[in-house]
Amino acid sequence: MQLSNSDFQKLRSKLERRRWFYRASQMVSLMLGIRVFVLAFYVFTLYVSTYFLFNQEESLRAFVFDYKVHGIIFCSLLSIAAGGLINQFYDKEKDRITKPFRSYFQSFVKEKYILYSYLLFNVLSLGIALVLSYRILIFFLVYQFLIWFYSHKLSRIAVVNNLTYVSLSLYPFFGLLVYYQYFSGLLFLMSVFLFVLLLIIDIIKDIVTRAADKLFGYATIPVLFGNTKTVYLLYLLLITNSLTSYLIVNELKYFNLVAYYFSASIMVYLLAGISLYFFRYSKMSRLINALRVWVFIGVVFMLLNGIFEKVA
Repeated sequence: MQLSNSDFQKLRSKLERRRWFYRASQMVSLMLGIRVFVLAFYVFTLYVSTYFLFNQEESLRAFVFDYKVHGIIFCSLLSIAAGGLINQFYDKEKDRITKPFRSYFQSFVKEKYILYSYLLFNVLSLGIALVLSYRILIFFLVYQFLIWFYSHKLSRIAVVNNLTYVSLSLYPFFGLLVYYQYFSGLLFLMSVFLFVLLLIIDIIKDIVTRAADKLFGYATIPVLFGNTKTVYLLYLLLITNSLTSYLIVNELKYFNLVAYYFSASIMVYLLAGISLYFFRYSKMSRLINALRVWVFIGVVFMLLNGIFEKVA
């Protein structure tokens, strides 16, 4: 059967649309794998915390032209992007249940291309780190190894997986802290606050994905001890961070926007505790999103407070 010219053009147009849809789906899959929105948040947070928290001596001009700071942040982003891809590679079976939208787009990209992208991001990061200094190179070699080891092994070990995940999330901030060699009691308390808050979010996430974790052999706290005992642990962590917030407010020299944020955090944790009591376990994703938004609000408050202090 011979196609007419018009039928041939229609078929060609249809195939062309399918091809563009396939390419677009591959791009979406890559963006979901590297977690582009998480990367954007990291850029914002790293620059705000570096200039307004760690940097106590450099002027804005000196900070802008400090290529090592920009290099460390860029290497961090490349390593985090690579970490998202390798985590996607190892969790692909579980993601079909817990993240069906992401899993759908993952099906458009072959696993070998995910691994190629993972290696490319890591090599670029290490290449830039080598140009900066051998110490920075070692720092990111360790970081990339720990990210891989977490995805390969540690993510299946209860308690260790939560502590490792949160520690890796804060690893780039530790690198910039060491670079500026600035330490204080207030900074330590803020680090504890953020660590515990991220730990709370990660444990709640494990409650939401408990069924899938149990099915695929991930030994999380809810899988081993049950949801009820896990919620009791979350109450303890919420109380701990409320006390940390109180200590931070007392440590501040005067009541500024940062003090308002940490004062409000005590009320936020009270509401989170009430939500844990009343929410069904399947609905706790709303609480996760609310706490993530609270982290973002904290960064915004730190930015505004820093601007007001610089202007004053």
